[in-house]
Amino acid sequence: MNELFKIWSIVCPLVFLAGFVDSIAGGGGLISLPAYLLAGLPAHTAAGTNKLAASVGTLCAAVRYIRAGKIDIRVSLLAALGSFGGAALGSSLALMVSDAALKLLMLAALPAVAVFLIFRRDFGKEGGQEKELPERKRVLFSVLIGLGIGCYDGLIGPGTGTFLLLAFTAVMGFDLLKSTGCAKVANLASNLASILVFLIGGKIYFAVALPAAACTAAGSLVGTKLALAGGSRYVRYVVFMVLGILFVKTAWGFFA
Repeated sequence: MNELFKIWSIVCPLVFLAGFVDSIAGGGGLISLPAYLLAGLPAHTAAGTNKLAASVGTLCAAVRYIRAGKIDIRVSLLAALGSFGGAALGSSLALMVSDAALKLLMLAALPAVAVFLIFRRDFGKEGGQEKELPERKRVLFSVLIGLGIGCYDGLIGPGTGTFLLLAFTAVMGFDLLKSTGCAKVANLASNLASILVFLIGGKIYFAVALPAAACTAAGSLVGTKLALAGGSRYVRYVVFMVLGILFVKTAWGFFA
């Protein structure tokens, strides 16, 4: 029992912070997954436990964005359908693609996204005009966003929520708040696909996952409230922070 309390004391504060960050701009896995590893959980158990706890926070955030009207239901559900299938596909591909190749792709992509945001200061601000896409393209793009980034979630994981909100903003023309709401629904679907895999494999530590889920949900509720109160301004700042952390973490793992 003492060992379990020790794990809780490490994991719970960190996953609260992860839920807070993830609800605003995604990327909470950059904080939560290392927390489980720091507490001494084996890698696969850490991943499975993290997915279950994080999904509760993502669900809470999605509900808040839906209630606030900051979401396109049809787009998000289509993207969720794609992301569920993409995550299942990504998990299979992970067995065939080298870790070094994936990290190299991330190192190239992350600075490009950051530079784009620096020079496009109006990107994702409220009051912008959503793109008038033909219905077929709107459906196709929604599914492809979910499929592509869901596949990434199955392959690598960290930054999935951030990439989803950027994709919804760039492709659909949503402001960052609506993009974040749609991202929560799509990310929830990809998480569920992963949870099924880990659950079947017996890689979820429920004695840790359940209290961690409660802390993640609490952090998510606080972060969502802040984002909805402050608008896209807060989301934009946290996106830059998450991209920076993800780049440094990836570079360290690649060159170390």
